[in-house]
Amino acid sequence: MITLTPTALSAVEKFIKGSDVPVAGLRIAISGGGCSGFQYGMSLEQAKNEDDLLVECGAVTLLVDPLSAPLLDGVTVDFVDNLNGSGFKFENPNASSTCACGSSFNA
Repeated sequence: MITLTPTALSAVEKFIKGSDVPVAGLRIAISGGGCSGFQYGMSLEQAKNEDDLLVECGAVTLLVDPLSAPLLDGVTVDFVDNLNGSGFKFENPNASSTCACGSSFNA
């Protein structure tokens, strides 16, 4: 379903270790918005929701809500750190187009 590159996995593990509260997993979700129609969201969660789909990526549990799951199927998440900045990058085979900043897409 969703793949985290080794670089992304390492970054997420670092964020989880630095958290002041227990972390049940990393939520990856799709919501309406952004300049192309849909945008990605990520957050560390203390608890999973009853209807969440759980995806194990190494030592990290991904939490995905049922509405986001079809739009995230086949997505690869990477973490980039370069002169232009750092952050998570999504490669989504379900996107028919993406915005220039890469943080939103159209399905």
